[in-house]
Amino acid sequence: MDRKIEKKTWTLKRIAWGFGGVVLLAGVVYQLGFADHRSTMNVEEDRLSIASVKTGEFTDYILVSGQIEPAQTFYLDAIEGGMVANVVRESGALVERGDTILALTNSNLQLDVMQRETMLYEQINNLRQTRLLLDQNDLNQQGQLAEIDYQISLLEPQYQRFKELHEKKLVSDREFEEVKEQYEYNLKRRKLTYTSYKNDSIARSIQLNQLRQSENRMQASLNGVGRILNNLVITAPIAGQLAMEQIEIGQAINSGQRYGQIDILDEFKVRVPIDELYLPRIGKGLRGKFTLSGQEHELEIIKLYPTITNGRFEVDMAFTGESPQGIRRGQSVRIRLELGDSEQSLLLPTGGFFKDTGGNWVFVINPTTGNAEKRTIRLGRKNPEYYEVLEGLVEGEKVIVSGYENFGNNEVLELR
Repeated sequence: MDRKIEKKTWTLKRIAWGFGGVVLLAGVVYQLGFADHRSTMNVEEDRLSIASVKTGEFTDYILVSGQIEPAQTFYLDAIEGGMVANVVRESGALVERGDTILALTNSNLQLDVMQRETMLYEQINNLRQTRLLLDQNDLNQQGQLAEIDYQISLLEPQYQRFKELHEKKLVSDREFEEVKEQYEYNLKRRKLTYTSYKNDSIARSIQLNQLRQSENRMQASLNGVGRILNNLVITAPIAGQLAMEQIEIGQAINSGQRYGQIDILDEFKVRVPIDELYLPRIGKGLRGKFTLSGQEHELEIIKLYPTITNGRFEVDMAFTGESPQGIRRGQSVRIRLELGDSEQSLLLPTGGFFKDTGGNWVFVINPTTGNAEKRTIRLGRKNPEYYEVLEGLVEGEKVIVSGYENFGNNEVLELR
């Protein structure tokens, strides 16, 4: 007897199709709502430089190179030109004040000095001759006064006698008048001669004073001319170390030519060129440090030269303590120049990423996925070791600090 076969509602085939549909629907929902659509790139982790963000003391400083120079230098310029006759001391020698360095010869200068001395001697002799004439004139006038006084001394008693005799009618009027006229004439003559002598004496005194001043000036000029030849023997003006270009016997040195210098070795300074970018932040009193032979030495800016040459300006830095032993002129030192006070900040080590991002974003390691994800940040000040982090990072996070030039526009880096 036949039996009716019932159809199964959930066959294996239907179950398979249903399961597949569910999986497909779940995939669509995931892609639409939960999937990561950011562009990714696979990167070898061992080719990256990864650093941790940390909290620490941020010191605003720059590294600069300076050159050791003597604190004081006296430049040697030729006062008079000539041919080198003798080189007494070579470059590098230690000299004392007054030590002879070079001896020059100049025949034209010697002849010129002789001519000028002759002219000055002639002028001095003329002044002395003029003074002698003035003295002789003074003596002549004194002699005239003496002669008049003598005549008056003879005529005065004669005049008094004749006057008494004339009153007694013992001499004639004519005889009395003759004596009287001679006596009064000599009195008037003495008065005029004395007035002339007085005026001449005043003028003579002024003229003699001018002559003395002129003679003193000429004598000083004569002494100065005599010292011109002394300038052909060049001596050290101060004690120190002589630094001089190569000079040979017979070489010509022109007047005003700089041929060397003397360095005072008791103290040193450091001449430091700095990028013009930092000019607004550099001033007197800023300090820096460098290490020499295992010892740290501190410097302070004492002078600033604001003129910019080839994108740099210069400063002079002096040692705050004693100058290090063994340093030499021209030696280079690497200085850590502080631009501001230290303070606690969130720090990110420096790296090549900055030139690719400008410090606006970085790749941060996600500790859950192990991937590096792009994140916007904001950085502040910078020193050779760290950037100051203002926003976007927290302490302990790891950041890729090497260059980003090979990452393109990808937002996620899958590290392998």
